[in-house]
Amino acid sequence: MDRPRQFVVEADGGSRGNPGPAGYGAVVIDPVTGETLAEAAEYIGVATNNVAEYRGLVAGLEAVKALVPDASADGAVQVRVRMDSKLVVEQMSGRWKIKHPDMKPLAARAAAVLPRSAVTYEWIPRERNKHADRLANEAMDAGKRGEQWQPSASTAALDTARAGGPPPPSGPPGDAAAGAAKARAALAAHRQAPAAPAAQAPATPQVGWGAAPDLGAPATFVLLRHGETALTPEKRFSGSGGGDPELSATGREQAERIAGALAARGTVEAIVTSPLRRCRETAAAVAARLGLEVLVEDGLRETDFGAWEGLTFAEVRERHGADLDAWLASAKAAPTGGGESFAEVARRVAAARDRLTARYAGRTVLLVTHVTPIKTLIRLALGAPPEAMFRMELSAASVSAVAYYADGNASVRLVNDTSHLR
Repeated sequence: MDRPRQFVVEADGGSRGNPGPAGYGAVVIDPVTGETLAEAAEYIGVATNNVAEYRGLVAGLEAVKALVPDASADGAVQVRVRMDSKLVVEQMSGRWKIKHPDMKPLAARAAAVLPRSAVTYEWIPRERNKHADRLANEAMDAGKRGEQWQPSASTAALDTARAGGPPPPSGPPGDAAAGAAKARAALAAHRQAPAAPAAQAPATPQVGWGAAPDLGAPATFVLLRHGETALTPEKRFSGSGGGDPELSATGREQAERIAGALAARGTVEAIVTSPLRRCRETAAAVAARLGLEVLVEDGLRETDFGAWEGLTFAEVRERHGADLDAWLASAKAAPTGGGESFAEVARRVAAARDRLTARYAGRTVLLVTHVTPIKTLIRLALGAPPEAMFRMELSAASVSAVAYYADGNASVRLVNDTSHLR
């Protein structure tokens, strides 16, 4: 059975007067990538805060149902609702009784959107519910103007991104080894302090990055795109939904060259590969030189390109032009014939990343995979938008690298290195 799709719903409501002019906001978020999947907001006239909050909850759950047509089926989705309304969270969790007559029909409506087992509730402080709060205020502002909220006019997601972002660095990005931050701090203190007799105690290290805790060695992923197949030089779509081509003669030579380069470097401690044949063959060549086992990780497989498998870009343009335009315009659009969208691939790859960083903390691991997974890992590490995928070049048998630190931050070390092929 397929695993349920995971979503986070953040919802809020407000009333300027309680009761007074009221509105709600709700946002559906991908818990893996942090991507906003849907927004909802509405001015609802004169109402109380609690009514507006419940209306926001209902709108968020209905937005999930709109995203997943079979969401009402048991096991189809798993939704974590986060709200700063203690009343709504406790009542919907079943810990508080619902006494107010205005709340009972709204609570029943919320409970009926999705199976009860599919939804959990979590209270969060208001400052962590800024996106939904901004949407609710946009709705109330629109109502004040005699209008209704329009998605095209919303800046809630942009404002929240400016206020949020990745975790604050607790050490300089790019530290290759444990203790690098402390070493730099000591050098900086030595340069800035006046000369002192040899017996004098050393100067106090600088604050800021220099005083950052030692995060230890990161989990470093050396990202190797597989060698060429017969489809590679023809630039044909070759994902996980069509054939499973082997390496060509050129691809096998490329695999041997990168194996020699990695053996000379001597830093790789483990090898993980996509299950597709071209990657397994590339990984096997490296493993033979390094004397390492190869672990297969299904999350590293290439995108399923649906009906586009085996076609060139020009052929797809000719046969499926409208679908191609949609795919180029949105990470949520899938290739013709039931392929995977980039958003779906990002969720899968990010889940694999999390499993592997936990397993290989502090170690250097070779991941043998494909264009889309590598670009996705780089994009997520940079915090770049999905369209960044189309602005990266990744040659066959190229090497990239990303390091992942214990505080949740990442450092892109290398992109598309092909020096070993020259």
